[in-house]
Amino acid sequence: MMSDSLFPAPRPFLKWAGGKGQLLPDLLKQVRKAMPFGQYHEPFVGGGALFFELVASSALEGKALLSDNNESLVEAYLGVRNRVESVIAILLQHKRKHSEKHYYSVRSGDPKGRAERAARIIYLNRTCFNGLFRENSKGEFNVPMGSYVNPLICDGENLRACAKALKRAKVEQRPFETVLERVQPGDFVYFDPPYVPVSATSNFTSYDKEGFGENAQRRLAEVFAELARGGVKVLLSNSDTPLVRELYNDFEIEIVYANRMVNSRADRRGKIAELLVRSFGLPGSSVRP
Repeated sequence: MMSDSLFPAPRPFLKWAGGKGQLLPDLLKQVRKAMPFGQYHEPFVGGGALFFELVASSALEGKALLSDNNESLVEAYLGVRNRVESVIAILLQHKRKHSEKHYYSVRSGDPKGRAERAARIIYLNRTCFNGLFRENSKGEFNVPMGSYVNPLICDGENLRACAKALKRAKVEQRPFETVLERVQPGDFVYFDPPYVPVSATSNFTSYDKEGFGENAQRRLAEVFAELARGGVKVLLSNSDTPLVRELYNDFEIEIVYANRMVNSRADRRGKIAELLVRSFGLPGSSVRP
């Protein structure tokens, strides 16, 4: 085991469609505007890029509360946090056995132990097509195997660094609305929901069996506004679409750009405009008059 001083900076251990690695400079600029703040809340934790970066840069002073409605994703975080050495050992077994037959056998399996479940999701995520995380209406992971020559199935050093970072976080399966039950004025909430599709071919909102359609986006905007009225510092990322601009037109909106490679058409991949919405840093009030 490495000493604390030799731990690398934690990075997301899952590949995530729409992950925020590219937008970290823009996100960190917004976080600095919100400082100081109390607890950090991330109700759509996804790959956790911003959380891990804040830990690496010693920018988190209070406790972090990470959650998601996707049970498999939360199991992966809890497995890494609580049983990282077991997760690493199981991933090394998956690495030795990796093949098309093994991939589909693991995909159809349903292990009961937390370490086994965490390792299953990490293995599938690291070897499936485009690193997508998608479930069908039954909650079954349904992404086909990718065509990687030498996929990085087990990065033990990073998993240990992530486990160490996650020790300071409470991780739970929760609907995003329940953030209202836990926040205090002065806390910071970052929402990174499944994005509003910019076209019919870019709809990747079925990251779990319940999906995330327009009604959910409207509920999220109501929660955002309620938090802002309560003195909570709220930041949200989403696609640059008329619906998102309509839902958040009372708040500060900034355009940023990220490379997105998950469109089925190659001519529609590349730099895509996205929006960052914030409730803080405005003169006089969290919400514009």
